[in-house]
Amino acid sequence: MTPIPVLDLKNQQVVHAKQGDRAHYQPIHSPLCPSADIFAVLEAFLSLADFDTFYIADLDAITRQGHHDALLAQVLAAFPQLTFWVDKGYQHAQDLPPYSNYLPVLGSESYTDGSLSELKAFGGRFVLSLDYSPTGQALGAAELFAGAQYWPEDIIIMTLAKVGSDQGPDMARLRAFCDTYPKHRFIAAGGVRNLADLQALSVLGIKQALVASALHSGAIGRGDLLSLNTDRT
Repeated sequence: MTPIPVLDLKNQQVVHAKQGDRAHYQPIHSPLCPSADIFAVLEAFLSLADFDTFYIADLDAITRQGHHDALLAQVLAAFPQLTFWVDKGYQHAQDLPPYSNYLPVLGSESYTDGSLSELKAFGGRFVLSLDYSPTGQALGAAELFAGAQYWPEDIIIMTLAKVGSDQGPDMARLRAFCDTYPKHRFIAAGGVRNLADLQALSVLGIKQALVASALHSGAIGRGDLLSLNTDRT
């Protein structure tokens, strides 16, 4: 099991995401990092473990209220040894930034059935996010939820109702995806509280999970992350 730290960007700051209520997300201030500056938060995460992959959501771009392209370019250039999964809403394959450590996350909420053919231009080099609203509804292109025709190997199951909720992962939905599509790699997103949750996900066959709140609060600390690394050896 490999946790992937999450950074949600809004108005040039890292914010605390909670249950998809994006209008009310506030800048992050936590025991791990008192600053909402993206570089400070990245360094704080790296002080916990040698993470090699991070997930960034550009909430301004996703909600079509601007973007963080310049800031993201600075991050990509400053950490060439790290891989960044970036969700910035609707993305064109020909417009991706020229950094080898940038991997686009294509969220279902940003696509319609009519625009799905554009996913083929990515040649499978993207992470798909199947997004579920705070009320549990599938968001965006219905065809993405109906089968694996457009899927890459890695698929995030994003349950917004669970994000920042301290309610635990969406185990039933994740189990259903793992059972129905055993050849794909599913990534849990939303609700991870502690090491026990990560271990329970691993039992399901989930090998990666997006995590933010539990890292910031200290509920998942250095010792927990070290034990996960030990389990892999």
